[in-house]
Amino acid sequence: MSKIFLDNPVLEDKIADARSLVAVELDASSKACVTCSFQAEDMVVLHLVRELAPGVPVLFLETGYHFQETYEYRDRMAADWQLNLINVEPEQSVADQEAQFGILNRTAPDRCCAMRKVGPLFASLEPYSTWFTGLRREQARTRANLQPSDVFTLPTGKQLQKVSPLADWTTRDVWQYAAAHNIPLLSLYDKGYSSIGCEPCTSLPSDPGDPRSGRWGGHKVECGIHLQGQ
Repeated sequence: MSKIFLDNPVLEDKIADARSLVAVELDASSKACVTCSFQAEDMVVLHLVRELAPGVPVLFLETGYHFQETYEYRDRMAADWQLNLINVEPEQSVADQEAQFGILNRTAPDRCCAMRKVGPLFASLEPYSTWFTGLRREQARTRANLQPSDVFTLPTGKQLQKVSPLADWTTRDVWQYAAAHNIPLLSLYDKGYSSIGCEPCTSLPSDPGDPRSGRWGGHKVECGIHLQGQ
């Protein structure tokens, strides 16, 4: 354990619990993956999982609408950490989707999320038995009942273990861990963003107490991926 945490026994315990959970779930898994948006939480989970499984598949939802900073950071970290990166792409390109349906992120954001995020991810999860995420209860009211490990059922009926090692971590915990392990974070945080998704649907938070208040213009807080069981 890094000595930097010796003055923070609560965080030390959380890290120990997270490492133990990751080890148990990897040992029980036939095939694991990590979903990664390259936000701070996901980078911490990725760091924890890669301690034991450095070649773990890293699934990134390539919606075609991300900030340029996100793409640049993804590419830099993929190279620096030698990630087994898998860019999960929708069936249609941005241009084809907009030509057929218009700009759905303005007119029907739920449909856009379903086509560019939810559907592609669920299809990409089919081969896996364990799915590691960076979800935390503190992130949104929809995640208040998040369990560190739970069974998740895909639309096809396939079940896999959904593991959220940081379920009870605070934002401060995440940033302290990243600092202690020299994990550089996405530069958009320096501009005031607290929850970062697709550029058209992400703005600075309107409520300082709600990190996801800058998502989808405040009309919703989830794309649809993590609603099951919440």
